[in-house]
Amino acid sequence: MPTKPTIARIWRGRTRPEIADEYELYIRAEGISPLEKTALGVQLFREDRDEEVWFTTISYWADMEAMSDFTKGEPTKVHHLGRDPELLIALPERIEIHQILVDEQGLR
Repeated sequence: MPTKPTIARIWRGRTRPEIADEYELYIRAEGISPLEKTALGVQLFREDRDEEVWFTTISYWADMEAMSDFTKGEPTKVHHLGRDPELLIALPERIEIHQILVDEQGLR
Protein backbone atom coordinates (compact mmCIF):
# COMPACT_ATOMS: atom_id res chain seq x y z
CA MET A 1 0.00 0.00 0.00
CA PRO A 2 1.37 3.44 -0.90
CA THR A 3 2.46 5.58 2.03
CA LYS A 4 2.12 8.93 0.27
CA PRO A 5 -1.39 10.35 -0.06
CA THR A 6 -2.86 11.20 -3.45
CA ILE A 7 -6.37 12.09 -2.25
CA ALA A 8 -7.68 14.49 0.40
CA ARG A 9 -11.23 14.10 1.72
CA ILE A 10 -12.61 17.31 3.28
CA TRP A 11 -15.63 17.62 5.59
CA ARG A 12 -16.94 20.89 7.06
CA GLY A 13 -19.54 21.49 9.74
CA ARG A 14 -20.55 24.32 12.05
CA THR A 15 -21.96 24.58 15.52
CA ARG A 16 -23.00 27.22 18.03
CA PRO A 17 -20.23 28.85 20.10
CA GLU A 18 -21.75 27.75 23.42
CA ILE A 19 -21.42 24.05 22.49
CA ALA A 20 -18.28 24.22 20.35
CA ASP A 21 -16.02 22.79 23.07
CA GLU A 22 -18.43 19.88 23.56
CA TYR A 23 -18.54 19.25 19.81
CA GLU A 24 -14.75 19.37 19.57
CA LEU A 25 -14.41 16.64 22.19
CA TYR A 26 -17.13 14.64 20.46
CA ILE A 27 -15.66 14.86 16.95
CA ARG A 28 -12.18 14.01 18.26
CA ALA A 29 -13.51 10.82 19.88
CA GLU A 30 -16.08 9.72 17.32
CA GLY A 31 -14.87 11.18 14.02
CA ILE A 32 -11.12 11.64 14.23
CA SER A 33 -10.24 8.50 16.18
CA PRO A 34 -11.41 6.07 13.45
CA LEU A 35 -9.61 8.12 10.79
CA GLU A 36 -6.36 8.01 12.75
CA LYS A 37 -6.52 4.22 12.60
CA THR A 38 -7.15 4.02 8.86
CA ALA A 39 -6.17 7.12 6.88
CA LEU A 40 -2.58 8.01 6.07
CA GLY A 41 -3.12 11.25 7.98
CA VAL A 42 -5.84 13.45 9.40
CA GLN A 43 -6.17 17.08 10.44
CA LEU A 44 -8.91 18.80 12.43
CA PHE A 45 -9.29 22.57 12.20
CA ARG A 46 -11.45 24.92 14.27
CA GLU A 47 -12.44 28.48 13.31
CA ASP A 48 -14.20 30.50 16.00
CA ARG A 49 -16.47 33.20 14.59
CA ASP A 50 -18.87 35.51 16.44
CA GLU A 51 -22.06 33.53 15.80
CA GLU A 52 -20.80 30.08 14.84
CA VAL A 53 -17.77 27.81 15.05
CA TRP A 54 -16.59 25.93 11.98
CA PHE A 55 -14.85 22.56 12.10
CA THR A 56 -12.99 21.16 9.11
CA THR A 57 -11.63 17.64 8.91
CA ILE A 58 -9.17 16.67 6.21
CA SER A 59 -8.17 13.04 5.84
CA TYR A 60 -5.46 11.83 3.49
CA TRP A 61 -5.67 8.65 1.44
CA ALA A 62 -3.35 6.65 -0.81
CA ASP A 63 -6.04 6.40 -3.49
CA MET A 64 -9.79 6.27 -4.08
CA GLU A 65 -9.85 2.53 -3.38
CA ALA A 66 -8.44 2.99 0.13
CA MET A 67 -10.91 5.75 0.85
CA SER A 68 -13.78 3.67 -0.57
CA ASP A 69 -12.83 0.76 1.70
CA PHE A 70 -13.10 3.04 4.74
CA THR A 71 -16.41 4.61 3.65
CA LYS A 72 -17.89 1.26 2.63
CA GLY A 73 -17.89 2.14 -1.06
CA GLU A 74 -19.34 5.64 -0.81
CA PRO A 75 -16.45 8.13 -0.52
CA THR A 76 -18.52 11.16 -1.59
CA LYS A 77 -21.43 10.44 0.73
CA VAL A 78 -21.58 12.37 4.00
CA HIS A 79 -21.46 9.98 6.94
CA HIS A 80 -22.95 11.88 9.86
CA LEU A 81 -21.93 11.05 13.40
CA GLY A 82 -24.71 10.00 15.77
CA ARG A 83 -25.00 13.33 17.60
CA ASP A 84 -24.44 15.58 14.56
CA PRO A 85 -28.18 16.38 14.16
CA GLU A 86 -28.24 17.60 17.76
CA LEU A 87 -24.92 19.47 17.81
CA LEU A 88 -24.51 20.97 14.34
CA ILE A 89 -26.38 24.02 13.04
CA ALA A 90 -27.11 22.15 9.80
CA LEU A 91 -26.06 18.73 8.57
CA PRO A 92 -23.39 19.03 5.87
CA GLU A 93 -24.69 17.86 2.51
CA ARG A 94 -21.43 17.17 0.76
CA ILE A 95 -17.86 15.98 1.08
CA GLU A 96 -15.07 17.41 -1.03
CA ILE A 97 -12.56 15.06 -2.59
CA HIS A 98 -9.41 16.61 -4.01
CA GLN A 99 -6.42 15.19 -5.83
CA ILE A 100 -3.23 16.26 -4.10
CA LEU A 101 -1.04 17.98 -6.67
CA VAL A 102 1.68 19.33 -4.38
CA ASP A 103 2.57 17.76 -1.04
CA GLU A 104 5.52 19.60 0.46
CA GLN A 105 5.52 19.73 4.23
CA GLY A 106 9.02 20.89 5.06
CA LEU A 107 7.68 23.36 7.58
CA ARG A 108 10.10 26.03 8.77
